[in-house]
Amino acid sequence: MTISNIWVVVEPSSASLTTTSLELLSHARSLGASVSAITWGDGASNAAQAGEYGASTLYDVGDLAGALPGVPVAYAIAALVDSLGAPDAILLPTSYDGRDIAGRLSAKLDRPVLTNVTGLLDEGGLVTEHPIFGGSQTVRARFTGEGPGIVVVRAKSFAVESANGAPATIVSASSGDTGAAGAAKILTSHVEERTGPKLEEASVVVSGGRGLGEADKYALIEEAAKLLNGAPGASRAIVDAGWVPYSHQVGQTGKTVKPTVYIACGISGATQHMVGMKGSKNIVAINKDPDAPIFQIADFGIVGDVHKVLPALIEALKARS
Repeated sequence: MTISNIWVVVEPSSASLTTTSLELLSHARSLGASVSAITWGDGASNAAQAGEYGASTLYDVGDLAGALPGVPVAYAIAALVDSLGAPDAILLPTSYDGRDIAGRLSAKLDRPVLTNVTGLLDEGGLVTEHPIFGGSQTVRARFTGEGPGIVVVRAKSFAVESANGAPATIVSASSGDTGAAGAAKILTSHVEERTGPKLEEASVVVSGGRGLGEADKYALIEEAAKLLNGAPGASRAIVDAGWVPYSHQVGQTGKTVKPTVYIACGISGATQHMVGMKGSKNIVAINKDPDAPIFQIADFGIVGDVHKVLPALIEALKARS
């Protein structure tokens, strides 16, 4: 039996839906299924974009009144499954909220969750693809039994493609009584200050690793990224060392990026890092070790001291501008 009905959890951001949400809508539509979206907050402002990327219906959980999305959204989806029947699959982004919703929904529906998904195929039913061994191999899985497949998809797995669709029809989706599970409230929130594009959305990413030598040298990464109108990134090693915040980390346990240009500075190329950036269109590696693994996937390599190469690059960029 082919896939006929997919629900996509789409996350609202400050001005629109998140990029990963649009990726999921685009790919769900490409599978030829009827696509519905589920969101929270101001559903009316998200209906146009959800429809543009393929959703015919937008189930709106509404204002969460300061609650974390995990409980009310999971309860609302479970209620929709009870009233409408189960879709073939429920897709969620790999984000803090997406994983929270998936886990709680799994408990409500008594269904397993497939995570770290980078591919979705219709082969007489939904087949998921998962990279293993640092992305060197791919395994496939499919759900069995009754009920929807709950699938958590990694960012940058699919292209964002508009369907130029009409605004989705908004349908209210109540979470009902969430009891003690829904009692937690957000008291304060902090948005990290930044300039330039988001790391996961930037067309140019300049990342630094332990080869920088010390935390103060990360300023070179930030300056180069700013001159290129890009975003600064980092390897897990210097995040763990406390040089930069976790929000800068690129890799299997950080963010997945696919920029047009990725510049790896002083990064040897540990498997967990390369998993998060090897899909970049053009990879430039700067490392003094000619045998560094990063050169195996680089399109352009510079064997040299990052403390000499980066300042020279910065000066050249300043001269050009």
